[in-house]
Amino acid sequence: MTAIKTYGVAIKGPLTTPIGGGIRSLNVALRQIFDLYACIRPCRFYEGTPSPHKTPEKLDVIIYRENTEDIYLGIEWRQGTEMCDRLIKLLNEDLIPGTPEHGKKRIPLDAGIGIKPISKTGSQRLVRRAMKHALRLPKNKQMVTLVHKGNIMKYTEGAFRDWGYELATSEFRAECVTERESWILSNKEKKADITLEENARMIDPGYDALTVEKREAICAEVKEVLDSIWETHGNGKWKEKVMVNDRIADSIFQQIQTRPDEYSILATMNLNGDYLSDAAAAIVGGLGMGPGANIGDVCAIFEATHGTAPKHAGLDRVNPGSLILSGVMMLEYMGWQEAADLIKKGLGDAISNREVTYDLARLMEPPVDPPLKCSEFAEAIIRHFQ
Repeated sequence: MTAIKTYGVAIKGPLTTPIGGGIRSLNVALRQIFDLYACIRPCRFYEGTPSPHKTPEKLDVIIYRENTEDIYLGIEWRQGTEMCDRLIKLLNEDLIPGTPEHGKKRIPLDAGIGIKPISKTGSQRLVRRAMKHALRLPKNKQMVTLVHKGNIMKYTEGAFRDWGYELATSEFRAECVTERESWILSNKEKKADITLEENARMIDPGYDALTVEKREAICAEVKEVLDSIWETHGNGKWKEKVMVNDRIADSIFQQIQTRPDEYSILATMNLNGDYLSDAAAAIVGGLGMGPGANIGDVCAIFEATHGTAPKHAGLDRVNPGSLILSGVMMLEYMGWQEAADLIKKGLGDAISNREVTYDLARLMEPPVDPPLKCSEFAEAIIRHFQ
């Protein structure tokens, strides 16, 4: 802890967290202690890596996962405890009845309770970092997708989406365009004399079935976009900007498999990000190939995305790729790009040459037998530096 505070950078292996009881996650504690609010997990394919997908090379995404909030904050009460019962009573007898939109909903008396805080500050600082990263990418990868379940959790995940758009279109107005804005601008580019109502109808297929008030609101939105950014973003200029869009969480799990090349940076909340990064890693070879970084404004800790594997401890057989690639991210963070590139080349060439550990060896066609040991894989990477 002292070293991390002193030097501002560290790399660590996985730490076990008990399930259902025992101590809280030490990994989560480190993120909260050092305010490492951005968990960054790139998922890209290395040629030759076995994958269950036909075209894993199309997936090249970077997941930005908010790291300090959401249910991972760990504010929970066990079912049957005095505090849990008191909270349920307060909710059922006061807060829920006092909120008309909740109707006659009630929390079961035998429930456990967890709190899901999503703040504007936490959401926007994550999206800010994601936007800055997008601006460093090649033009064809300059996209930030806000991933949420805002259709169900409107005041937490829906708020994350709204706050993300607000941040992007205020602090990065000159550098970005939202997907909906791009539709409005494109419609006018195709038909210069298009009316506000025609444009509104094209961006919202259900326009004619809406109430008068909602139709007027969409027309006002079209007018505001054209008045405010047509000069700076119109006539195709928006195509050179960072695209900001959003997707429902369950939908994105499908789309990274069916349309992976349409995405670049995925910015989301804690739980969604945990699920999504593991799913993306599976496409490009599994958690053994998934690096991770936990970054704040003054400190960074790099770690493998996978957990512990006690049954493999001391056997010199597991894939060290995740931790090695996390080291690559650390070198890039410190500005040692040449060293980082050398390691990525060595790892990629080793896999292409079928010099791999058992987890990848058994999935290759034909299977590699015998596979390399953990230490031998590291040696193979070094041999391929040249």
